Amino acid sequence: MRSPILVTGGTGTLGSSVVRRLQDAGREVRVLSRSAHPATVGVEYVTGDLSKDVGISAAVDGVGIIVNCAGSAKHDQEQAQSLVRAATRAGTPHLVYVSVVGADRIPVTSAIDRAMFGYFHAKLAAERVVAESGLPWTTLRASQFYQSLLLVARKMTRLPVLPVPTRVRFQPIDSEEVATRLVELALGPPAGLVPEMAGPRVYGMAELLRSYLRAGHRQRLIVPMGVPGKAARAVRAGANLAPNQAVGHLTWEEFLAEALGGEA
Repeated sequence: MRSPILVTGGTGTLGSSVVRRLQDAGREVRVLSRSAHPATVGVEYVTGDLSKDVGISAAVDGVGIIVNCAGSAKHDQEQAQSLVRAATRAGTPHLVYVSVVGADRIPVTSAIDRAMFGYFHAKLAAERVVAESGLPWTTLRASQFYQSLLLVARKMTRLPVLPVPTRVRFQPIDSEEVATRLVELALGPPAGLVPEMAGPRVYGMAELLRSYLRAGHRQRLIVPMGVPGKAARAVRAGANLAPNQAVGHLTWEEFLAEALGGEA
């Protein structure tokens, strides 16, 4: 009998998609979640918290593969350390980690950098924990998810005026496509740092917001805003983009049409 596959963050946007695809592949899945959930067919839930190092030993017990979809803007390194410690005690499972495009190219050296782009720094630190763990590992860097940008757009457009950083671009991707790739990697041999994964088009932040507003038949005033710091300068230069890895298929406009549906 094959051992279960652990998915951390398995109730989130990306993690839940990974869980479904693993089930479709006929695998038993264990999900680590901060909240209790009743077991369902093929899915076992373990209550725990990577940030607090609680419940991790029970979650990793007996698993052969771990897909780490958990993440936060500040605690990725600590979460990765908790997971690696427990996984190392339990054996040598294949650890699959999802990071972000540009993690190694965006310098975070000041308070302003950390406030605006600390996420990249946290992801890079977690990558290093995984790579130096001694476990068999695979890391995939993906660009920002459409689903995350949609949440940002919804929050920003509550305001009558939208301050938008100038010359900041994104190459977002559908999280469903990233989930498909993560499952392929998880079920394959450990591969180290694999090629990045980004969406089919590059958009300016203002362009993303205008598309969202058009889809919802709304209007807002967009005001350009300068952002200082080395990290912002790197982003303006395209450090968060992967034009040679535009492997996603769904565009932002197509995603909006599906996601907004009855809202538009």
